[in-house]
Amino acid sequence: MRYQISGKQIDVGEALQTHVKSEMGELVEKYAQRPTECIVVFSRSAHEYVCETVIHLSTGLNAQAKGHAVEIYAAFESCREKLDKQLRRYKRRIRNHHNHRTAPVEFAGGSSYILAASDETEDAEPDTLQPVVIAEMEAKIPSITVGEAVMQLELAGHRMLVFRNEGHGGVNVVYRRDDGNIGWIDPRNSR
Repeated sequence: MRYQISGKQIDVGEALQTHVKSEMGELVEKYAQRPTECIVVFSRSAHEYVCETVIHLSTGLNAQAKGHAVEIYAAFESCREKLDKQLRRYKRRIRNHHNHRTAPVEFAGGSSYILAASDETEDAEPDTLQPVVIAEMEAKIPSITVGEAVMQLELAGHRMLVFRNEGHGGVNVVYRRDDGNIGWIDPRNSR
């Protein structure tokens, strides 16, 4: 497994890197058989340290968590505990997902844009109806089943996930609703 351990405007020493590698190695070995990459980023937010971790699994799924604490090791432990809880909750589903999949998850490319917020007041008429693009990035769209998309949404902690439905090849969206339920948009089924 590849480790990428870094700090945003803080120095991450060898002792912390060794600790992170050993703890994450144990965690991932316990729940996910073949992880591919673990990205850990430490940063400061006022008086607290923040640890953000993303684990890429060979099944195409990602697990991520964020921990806060006054000390850097405690922030990592908080993050690790959240990942442990996520992976423990989905252990059976992750392993079943890997056993039923004969080929790795395929990713299609897509474009992702960040649009500038409107600075104008509600009463003023905008000069143009075209939004201003302030950033353009490459997005990866996985080709997975609806169940796998819901599991990915839960593991990653995102509010929504765009994916290509393996059942019919169309683009679908799953999202977390305000009432706590999961919504699924399948344009192919609309009439």
